Order: sequence, then C-alpha cells, then structure tokens
Amino acid sequence: MNIQILGTKSCSDTRKAERFFKERRIPYHFRDLNEKGLTKGELDNIKSKIPIEELIDREGKQYKKRNLQFMVFSLEEELLNDSLLLKTPIVRYGREVTIGYQPEIWKKWIS
Repeated sequence: MNIQILGTKSCSDTRKAERFFKERRIPYHFRDLNEKGLTKGELDNIKSKIPIEELIDREGKQYKKRNLQFMVFSLEEELLNDSLLLKTPIVRYGREVTIGYQPEIWKKWIS
C-alpha cells in the first residue's frame, strides 16, 4: 500500500488520519504542509478527483488572516503559493484522493 497523508501536525483531523492507519499497521508517508506545499502536478492530480472549490478551507485561520473572503483571486494560484489554505488531511492512495477525515472510504481501500 502506498498511502500519503498531507496535512499539518497541528490539525486534529490529520492526527486522527495518522492514528487510523497506525492502528491498522498500514504504512503511510506523512508530509507536513508547513514544510513543503503541493506541486502543480500534485494539485492537478487531486483536482481530477475533487473540485478545486472544495479544496480551499474557507473557515480556516489562514483564509481569514489573509482576508481572502474580500478578494478576487485564482484558487489554483493561491493553493500552490500557500498550502495552509488547503482543507486537511488530504489522503492519497494511488489515483484515489480524500479530503478531511474519511475512515469509511479508507476502510474500503485497505480491505
């Protein structure tokens, strides 16, 4: 299995996702979005499964801190430049992608 979890260490849903896979002894790769954001190719891959409008966390601290609710901007450009705007965790398995805590979907992947 090649599970990849993208998120931040401070995100409770990201920690729950890590715990989900740890408890089932399923190896995964964690990438902290504070250290390394998404590449254009990764974002394109994720966008093929999840609409870009659903990727941005409009309730998050970073969105409000930057006052994006009052601005017109390119979603893709902002997500590539500031990965802290993403809803987390993003969990990837091959071509499959989930956003947020989705244990029911992950169970199907590992069964």
